[in-house]
Amino acid sequence: QAELGKPQRNCYTLPGFDFSYGLYIHRTDGGVSEAIGHWNTAKPRTASVHNMPRDFITMNRGALKAGYSTAHEFNLYYKAKDIRCKDHEYSHVKRCPPKMPADMTYGITARPCTPFFDLLHHKYKELWMEQQRALTAAQRAEKKKVIILQQDKVCETRTTYLRKHPLPAKEESFWHLPHLEKVGPHLSTFPDRNARKKAFSA
Repeated sequence: QAELGKPQRNCYTLPGFDFSYGLYIHRTDGGVSEAIGHWNTAKPRTASVHNMPRDFITMNRGALKAGYSTAHEFNLYYKAKDIRCKDHEYSHVKRCPPKMPADMTYGITARPCTPFFDLLHHKYKELWMEQQRALTAAQRAEKKKVIILQQDKVCETRTTYLRKHPLPAKEESFWHLPHLEKVGPHLSTFPDRNARKKAFSA
């Protein structure tokens, strides 16, 4: 139970001053004297031989040339001719380093020095002001050209347009009484229809 009238103690007691924190690693190389007196070279590692994956593209092509078409025949062909991918084709990164010229410098080029003289004399502001003045002058010249072209161009009115493109003449149509427009003939003075057609055709 907690002591009466005192806050509960939730910390640990620390060890003495002679305690070393961390892990102690026993040295196996002998230290500095061993390193100075001997040359312990590392032995080269043998390349681990790993099974390359199957080259299904080549095996499928061979099975098709042999005349196989079903999945069972393809599996039998895979067991009979187990073709593996080549090491240099399968590996994404080739083991041999690329050939570089002897005078090649590795790394990136250093950034050019900041021209403090131009910064102190406001050279960049002056260049920007000159660009803005040139842009304004070019815009004014373009506006003047547009105004001159508009002044030289004669605006056409309806009169000039009608002179060039006159309206088509209206066909004169006489007025008829509306109740007499679609009235058929009451008498037929022709002896037959052929005579009537000849008369109208003439």
